[in-house]
Amino acid sequence: MSGFVEKPEPIQVPGLVHLHTGKVRELYQNEAGDLVMVASDRTSAFDWVLPTEIPDKGRVLTQLSLWWFDQLSDLVPNHVLSTDLPEGAPADWAGRTLVCKSLRMVPVEAVARGYLTGSGLAEYRESRTVCGLALPEGLVDGSELPAPIFTPATKAAVGEHDENVSYEEVARQVGAETAAQLRQTTLAVYSRARDIARDRGIILADTKFEFGYEGNTLVLADEVLTPDSSRFWPADQWEPGHAQPSFDKQFVRDWLTSAESGWDRASEQPPPPLPEEIVAATRAKYVEAYERLTGTRWA
Repeated sequence: MSGFVEKPEPIQVPGLVHLHTGKVRELYQNEAGDLVMVASDRTSAFDWVLPTEIPDKGRVLTQLSLWWFDQLSDLVPNHVLSTDLPEGAPADWAGRTLVCKSLRMVPVEAVARGYLTGSGLAEYRESRTVCGLALPEGLVDGSELPAPIFTPATKAAVGEHDENVSYEEVARQVGAETAAQLRQTTLAVYSRARDIARDRGIILADTKFEFGYEGNTLVLADEVLTPDSSRFWPADQWEPGHAQPSFDKQFVRDWLTSAESGWDRASEQPPPPLPEEIVAATRAKYVEAYERLTGTRWA
């Protein structure tokens, strides 16, 4: 059992129809048929959306995504139409709201990996493969791969795991042409982002993208290259052979699995609220990632 510890009631705004509550985002549609995405300060871990929010997290995710969309605009178009606040929206939505094109979404998490960790590491230890792709012997947790790989996953509902699938399975689901375009675009975007991050002292270990179609054009959607959708590691601390320090919610995961939390991950009980010091440390990591990548001080 997993999901929301306490599922929030969506804010109702005149002229907007609420469509969906995700782990982090609320999705609306305006009268023109455009999507309105609002990034909350919610955080999730171990397939639970936690009862404690991380201040500023939604704004960091939104502003960092906008920065990346600009860096990638010559490689792939994105779904952002406007950052203007819809009329009647609460002031708290400022800086965390995007008005976006309504796309035909591809039902695949487009994952790129340049380093071995996470579910890829678990599969490699069993079979020397990741999503069916053969990898050389001798790799360890944190190893850089010989070249970036495309390792897609099926998109799961809130509270369920995304499931890694083979490229051949993606081609069966969405067609060979779309699958090839997904792979090519995912690896091109990852490679550009990896180089930008490296110049700023950050390793982009892996990341996931969501794409949709506007007519016959593949468009980058949702959020992009944030600590929620990517593994960012400080380059000066990279040391293959064990888990790497990262710019994300690792403080949250570590506390939840510690004796201090008193929570048994294997039980069906929801996780407890986070202590103030864990909230503050997690917020600081998100802000640090934003500042190091963009070169801009978080206001």
